[in-house]
Amino acid sequence: MGVPSTLLDGRRPTDGMLALAQDIADNKERDGLGQTSVPADVYTDPDYWAREKSAIYDRLPQILCPSALLPDAGMAVPHDATGRPLLITRDAAGKVHVFLNVCRHRGTRLVEGSEVKCAKKFVCPYHAWTYAVDGRLLALPRPDTFPELDKSEMGLVELPSRESGGVIWFCPKEETADFSLADRLGEDFDALGMGEHVLFRRKTHEVAGNWKLIMDAFLESYHVTRLHAQTIGPFFKDGVTSGDMIGPHARSAVGRLEEMEGVDLTDMAQLRRVVTFAYQLMPGALVIPSPDYINLMVMMPQAQNRTLVEDFMLIPEHPSTDKARDHWERSWALLDGGVFASEDFRAAELGQQGLETGAVPELTLGTMEGGIRRYHETVEEALRAAN
Repeated sequence: MGVPSTLLDGRRPTDGMLALAQDIADNKERDGLGQTSVPADVYTDPDYWAREKSAIYDRLPQILCPSALLPDAGMAVPHDATGRPLLITRDAAGKVHVFLNVCRHRGTRLVEGSEVKCAKKFVCPYHAWTYAVDGRLLALPRPDTFPELDKSEMGLVELPSRESGGVIWFCPKEETADFSLADRLGEDFDALGMGEHVLFRRKTHEVAGNWKLIMDAFLESYHVTRLHAQTIGPFFKDGVTSGDMIGPHARSAVGRLEEMEGVDLTDMAQLRRVVTFAYQLMPGALVIPSPDYINLMVMMPQAQNRTLVEDFMLIPEHPSTDKARDHWERSWALLDGGVFASEDFRAAELGQQGLETGAVPELTLGTMEGGIRRYHETVEEALRAAN
């Protein structure tokens, strides 16, 4: 199908993306780590997970979902998988908000379910306190019984959030809500046209494995032609890759060197055909642009050995024909149901089962797996920063 030219017309890769692409064109890999290791207990120790939750998932900015989940004003979606009841909304002016999904009167859950809703207001099911999509308390029954109530002070509790590059971020704490790197990554996502993509499918998977085991699979290329031999493996080979860091976030690129001659690397449409970028984002999100669509996966750990993974498939435009819809359905089935669920997530579950026996005290990583070591170093750095 390909990405429509109108979506990428005039777009230029960011300087960082261009540098990685030039590395590939020059057949030059950036210096990597030698053979290294990661201790096994970072995947299995519940105390270590408790430290991660406190220092990272309860404290740092993180991705919630793509902008395409709420494409229009007056839309909202409850979101519980982070361990706190959230309500993501887009108000009449198009601004995104992330609220606690809790009525300010008696603490009742305000909006039930998990599907996207269109609404101009939310009415609490208990006492019918009514809120606007922007969080303001609009009305309540028998206001005369609350003679000292100031409605302007009783809006929904809002958490810091930022929409950038077609992605919605939030932060559980005001004092750590620095979204500068979200904005910087947003420049790359804008270059990919991510904010103009539409949502085709979303699904939440429950994986019986540590969240970092899932991330590990997207931080190395060693497994691709082996684990994915029956799906996408034949389309890849152990070739030239390049990568760098944007703060704690990893950006990687893999290109088909034999196809890059004569390609204008500054033209995003041409670049997208020969170089595939991927983003491994702290604490646990992945942006994977395929040649004609984009997957966003968000990892939300529930325990040291249980992770919810929400997968979103973004496509350039809504399918207008049965043929187009069939194309996207097959792409979704290949990646979400095949590559991710049956292969990557299953490998994480098998790894969790093996590591919990204690047979392997540390994971031995080869030179094609250096991204895993770097990722774990960013986790350790976050733990130290929180102390």
